[in-house]
Amino acid sequence: MPISISIKNVPDDIAAELRERAARNHRSLQGELMAIIEAATVKKSPLSSSEFLAAVRSPGLRTPAEASEMIREDRIGR
Repeated sequence: MPISISIKNVPDDIAAELRERAARNHRSLQGELMAIIEAATVKKSPLSSSEFLAAVRSPGLRTPAEASEMIREDRIGR
């Protein structure tokens, strides 16, 4: 069941920034605050070991020498 949350004594400058942010995002102040709270509470699950290994292997490199060569080429601008 949803609950109501109240924030008291918000400084004028912060309230103004929130109103401007809400306007930029075409939201009400309430909608903007909800979006901020949702973004702050989204839990990103860490990668599993197999997902991490896949991400590390995705460039197709097999040895540290290959990684060094890729970096060297990037620095030279080939």
